[in-house]
Amino acid sequence: MLSNAPSGAFFFAVAFPNTYMSSIPFNYGPDQSGLVWAYQFAPERAALPLQSDEVTGFFKQFPALANNEFLWLHFNLSQSSTEKWLRENARLPTEFFEALHQGSRSTRIELTDESLIAVVNDVLHGFSFDPSELSTMWISVTPQVVISARKKPLKSVDRLRHSVQQGARIHSPTELLIHLLRDQADVLIGIVRDAVEKVDQIEDDLLAGRLNYKRMNLGSLRRVLVRLQRLMAPEPTALFRLLQRPPAWIAETDVQDLRQSSEEFSAVLSDMASLQERIKLLQEEIAAMINEKNSRSLYTLTIVTVLALPINIIAGLFGMNVGGIPLAADEYGFWVIVAVVAMFTTVAVWQLTRQQGEH
Repeated sequence: MLSNAPSGAFFFAVAFPNTYMSSIPFNYGPDQSGLVWAYQFAPERAALPLQSDEVTGFFKQFPALANNEFLWLHFNLSQSSTEKWLRENARLPTEFFEALHQGSRSTRIELTDESLIAVVNDVLHGFSFDPSELSTMWISVTPQVVISARKKPLKSVDRLRHSVQQGARIHSPTELLIHLLRDQADVLIGIVRDAVEKVDQIEDDLLAGRLNYKRMNLGSLRRVLVRLQRLMAPEPTALFRLLQRPPAWIAETDVQDLRQSSEEFSAVLSDMASLQERIKLLQEEIAAMINEKNSRSLYTLTIVTVLALPINIIAGLFGMNVGGIPLAADEYGFWVIVAVVAMFTTVAVWQLTRQQGEH
């Protein structure tokens, strides 16, 4: 429990946790810390929201928590002073700040000294299959403090916050991280389901002969899924190293839950890879149908050109304004030329029909 928290407020929070939780405003305003929200967790009760001055007091009197209690602090990095405040007050490892400025944003969980550093990618609210609607969150996990920071509001972390507000019991910092990963997997499942519905609709239109969707629409959807898979797939090497040699403060049950969470994540990513292959096959089918349609159009154009070839040649020859043109003075010359043109045209049609039958 924070040492500077009012005793009356603490008694009221323990007696009426839901009422106390709803009475605390969550919008802390644009203070220099960039704190978005803060919660204090304990095994025997639901999480309690904290004010920014209580968080500052915690860091000044560190450590100030009872056994099995821990804090979750969530920060907004789009505020320019947030990183400076974290460097000066939060006692974060240097690897956390190095991860903030690394070019690689792939999802990973690494052990640094006695801290877990996690880089987690998530989608924004109202995700509409746009690559720009993906963003990154950085997390530091220690036995007493979980610090998460992001530049844009993300869907999975807000789902986790909603669960905390609803009174979800979270007993350890690692369990909070696992809860976040599972919420992220649930968000991915929803994205995959929406993508499957889009692909089903395109496939139905394709089978019905309605090519209302261009290949570029499928290509855009596939690119988004590839980007999601590349950014959200946890790096297996770092995760395997963590699961093999976890820090002493992580309980064995949390290690098992983390392993199960990674397996669930892998299953979702496998479904996403299968959907990408399905989209690729649809693209190939659409390309084949378009090529077949173009081939038929080209064949029709070729037939028309061949049929018009005899009359064009004869008209060109007899249209020359020179002397000695045959049948010029013949009374039936026109009908002779018509008969010759009809004969050549009939032969051309027969030849094309025979070739088409052979193919």
